[in-house]
Amino acid sequence: MEEQIKAKLDELRVGLQADGGDLELVKIEGKVVYLKLVGHCGSCPFAMMTLKQGIEAGLQEIDPEITVERVVEEQMP
Repeated sequence: MEEQIKAKLDELRVGLQADGGDLELVKIEGKVVYLKLVGHCGSCPFAMMTLKQGIEAGLQEIDPEITVERVVEEQMP
């Protein structure tokens, strides 16, 4: 499933890149995908909406139980 998630993220990132942003995959733990938004997306007031209604919804096409969690700089290991 990890390869499917990575492929789907590559599809979804095109829209983010068109707006001057991008995403970084931090890790996948079970069905939880940890992402960091970068560029314009990192500071956008709609970042959580993008994560939940855009990226998470897209990943749930693979498995409806997948959830996305946002990682911000201070949470990085």
